[in-house]
Amino acid sequence: MKRTSFANWPCSIARTMDLLGDWWTPLVLREAFYGIRRFDEFQQELGIARKTLSERLRRLVEADLLEKRIYETTPIRYEYLLTDSGRDFFHVLLAMTAWGDRWLSGEGGVPVIAHHTTCGHDAEAKVVCSHCDQPMDWDNVTCRPGLGYPAKLLTRPAVRRRFHLDDPVAESAGPAA
Repeated sequence: MKRTSFANWPCSIARTMDLLGDWWTPLVLREAFYGIRRFDEFQQELGIARKTLSERLRRLVEADLLEKRIYETTPIRYEYLLTDSGRDFFHVLLAMTAWGDRWLSGEGGVPVIAHHTTCGHDAEAKVVCSHCDQPMDWDNVTCRPGLGYPAKLLTRPAVRRRFHLDDPVAESAGPAA
């Protein structure tokens, strides 16, 4: 059964999920952040089937989250290094961890603690506004179409509702920059 591709949807969440596509991909990236670089190490740490791991690594290299680099020539062996894009995904993993720690941790507590070496404290991810540093929560954020949103979709009733386009206050804000 072929899955639907979200790669061209006008939504960064859908596009990201199209890339991730399954539960193994974020775990492969998690291991890369823990310093795992080689195929056999990924396979051993995750207990993932070799064919599945090959596909996930290939997809991450194609998406430029990992770089494939030769570390041995006889036989040829590769290691997988995080790219700038891959390192930037760390924020996503921290946000997922914060949510999981809050809602899925058992009585034993959180399984892994993030220690912020800059200030020396244990911390959790927090999404804040890039302008005022105040927390961004579902009840104080509204979304509006950005410049990359297809104009032809803006006439659809569901899209107009989603972005409150018939609300005069929201319309005066204009497109997101």
